[in-house]
Amino acid sequence: MRPVSVQAFADQAGVAQALATRLGVPFEIIDLHRFPDGELLPRVSPARTVIIYCSLDRPTEKLLALMLSADAWRRSGAGRLVLVSPYLCYMRQDAVFAPGEPLSRDVVGALLGQRFDRIVAVDPHLHRTHGLGEVFGTAETTTLSATGVLAAAVGADRVDLVVGPDAESVNWARPLAERLGTKLLAFDKIRRGDDVVMLRPSADMGSVAGQRVLLADDVCSSGATLLTAARLLINAGAASVEVAVTHALLAMDAVDRLRAAGVRRFISSDSVLHPTAVAPLAPLLAEALADELAEPKEAPPMR
Repeated sequence: MRPVSVQAFADQAGVAQALATRLGVPFEIIDLHRFPDGELLPRVSPARTVIIYCSLDRPTEKLLALMLSADAWRRSGAGRLVLVSPYLCYMRQDAVFAPGEPLSRDVVGALLGQRFDRIVAVDPHLHRTHGLGEVFGTAETTTLSATGVLAAAVGADRVDLVVGPDAESVNWARPLAERLGTKLLAFDKIRRGDDVVMLRPSADMGSVAGQRVLLADDVCSSGATLLTAARLLINAGAASVEVAVTHALLAMDAVDRLRAAGVRRFISSDSVLHPTAVAPLAPLLAEALADELAEPKEAPPMR
């Protein structure tokens, strides 16, 4: 049995292979068979320590495939399961906002935390949650930031001002501004629906005129917040507006709408596979996972 292996489903094989190459360990694809009725049957490769790369955008089928695979690895003798999930799903629903709704963060947290020994994520979208340890119980957690790889992809010579489209985005926008050596501006947001928002600047918009602006956030889904912010910046006389996000979920033709509004460039990390994903996370992930190459533990009892 191999001591360490990186494994992934076929749709994320490229980024997982890059991680395995960085770590200098074998990479294997998880064979996912689909029965005529839609049921799934994964077939995994045995190893003492398995590093599973599975970013959880569009997560419904991925979550079930992961649960089944975890059982298969344990039955095959794995002593340690490390889930590398750069984008973690359902972290935004961290409260019950209306009667009859679930607390989705805790449901998903229990599913993953009970089956994996360590969970590694990049820029998890945490509002009222102080850290991933609150979500995943006894599982070890590692939280990484994509600020460095995004700053390298943007290029300091292209930006005069970094803007966070809402107060929550400042957690990502401020360190990006520091790396790029620019000032920071943020908006305050009032959300009217999934894709309807109102923004007001937290400072004088006069500083925007003639500036090359970078809008920075952790997630772009519908793009409504970034679109509203981009229009305000362009109307305030920005010389150019670019967008950098960690997780490009990109529903509803978000990038096309941003470009139509005047956004010059949109870039993202490869936590979600998309043509805008020009900032690779493999170096960052490999550095965090170097300790997993030590002597693996013996397999624990089945959970």
